[in-house]
Amino acid sequence: MTEVKSGSSKNKWIALIAMSLGVFMALLDVTVVNVALPTMAVDFNTTFSNLQWVLNAYTIVFASILLIVSKLGDMYGRKKIFMISMVIFVVASAINGLATSLPVLIAGRALQAIGGAGLNSLSMALVASNFEGKSRGTGMGILGSVIGLSTASGPLVGGYLVETFGWPSIFFVNVPIGIIAFALSWKYVKETPSYGKGQKIDFLGMLLSGAGLFTLVYGLIEKEQHFNWGWTDPRVMGWLLAGVVLLVVFVLVELKSKHPMMNLKLFKHVNLVGATFVAFALGAGVYAINAYLTTMMQNYMGYSAFSTGVHQLVMSIWALLLGPITGRLGNRYSKRWMIAGFLGLGVVAYLVLALMITPNITFNELVPGLVLLGISNAMVNPLVNNAGLEGIEPSETGMASGIMNVFRQFGVTVGIVMLGLTQSNKYEDYVNGHWSGLNLPVQMSDGLHDAFTNAGPFAGHTIAYNSRLASLPQIGQLRDMILHAYNHSMVAIFIAAAIVMAIGAVAAGLLMRDSKEN
Repeated sequence: MTEVKSGSSKNKWIALIAMSLGVFMALLDVTVVNVALPTMAVDFNTTFSNLQWVLNAYTIVFASILLIVSKLGDMYGRKKIFMISMVIFVVASAINGLATSLPVLIAGRALQAIGGAGLNSLSMALVASNFEGKSRGTGMGILGSVIGLSTASGPLVGGYLVETFGWPSIFFVNVPIGIIAFALSWKYVKETPSYGKGQKIDFLGMLLSGAGLFTLVYGLIEKEQHFNWGWTDPRVMGWLLAGVVLLVVFVLVELKSKHPMMNLKLFKHVNLVGATFVAFALGAGVYAINAYLTTMMQNYMGYSAFSTGVHQLVMSIWALLLGPITGRLGNRYSKRWMIAGFLGLGVVAYLVLALMITPNITFNELVPGLVLLGISNAMVNPLVNNAGLEGIEPSETGMASGIMNVFRQFGVTVGIVMLGLTQSNKYEDYVNGHWSGLNLPVQMSDGLHDAFTNAGPFAGHTIAYNSRLASLPQIGQLRDMILHAYNHSMVAIFIAAAIVMAIGAVAAGLLMRDSKEN
């Protein structure tokens, strides 16, 4: 494996390009598939419910494998595992693009997630080891901006590729990018020492951590797909309890292991603990809401997938513009209070969105809130990655970054479920409370009511504007009521997200410390 001496300033920036390409591909593929699902449904002649597993297979495996690949990188060299992950990701992408059946595509997505987890987690640790001093903050800032941009640009990239070249292109595009990133990584990324000498692989710890995270995420996804199931339903609670039990057993095993997969003493670092809270808040409060903003723009504002991505640039572009300067600011000012302050800006952003949204919302009315939210994410994400690794031994930066990434990804999953339940409950409450005022004919009232409540806020607009209902005398009132119900549900989502961001801000202020305070 080629190693590059740290003396070359030019080499480390080229290495950063390679690592940024890797993490961009990995995180983009978490969201880029969303816009391709309608086309896939036609090509595979299947239902949207079945296609959800194209998304879920990636999400579940991605979250489950993050800690494992982080540990392997710490033990055997992060560059080595990063490049192996890239090969897996590229090969899986090609399989996905060539898939002629849904089972093959789902299996390919699971394989792709293994590679994506390695690219995502190890890129942060590699930047930490390839950069020193003040340049490390700049490098982490740029990587953080790429992380934020990749997560937010899924609708734009996916919409363009699907509309222009068809859904396989969202996977095939990874092949040339991956080859370029592999070549740059081979030549310019500096390998880290192999810290695994004299250690044994903790297979039991890896099995327990992977199984615990798998079952937790699976239980949350089951709840997301079946909002009518209660939390105590065995089909939900059973998975969640199993996940908690497995993770408790994992902790007990790690405490007694001579060569644990995870050194639990890492959690003595207050910055890492604070960073996990902030990462979770970013996942649940920012990245999870992208799906709901996209739905609003497409289903209720009438934008195409590509146009939605273009309009969301007012939010996502800030990651690209501000990321490079966050590291410099973090070197001069308190990372702790900058993180808390810009999370607070995110709270303001959501309150602005909640105040501005109306049943006939225009894009111009969304712009102030989206801009503030984009700035909040662009500043916090790079800063928390850098702050979370402060004081961590070089041999364990991979695992530390893996922990932050697990909490960020877990936050996304929890956030999607939490926001979805909030939205559905508010939507149904409004529909139920105003349905009798429509004075619909008795013979159709119950059937239509069931249709709208079962469809929920995602599909309610589509049903209301279906041509088959156009002759209904009360159609104007019905459509107006559905728009108001959706409006109330989005206000509830924005307030819930603001609360999550506020908790993250408080956690950053209370739990984190500046380097001079450690």
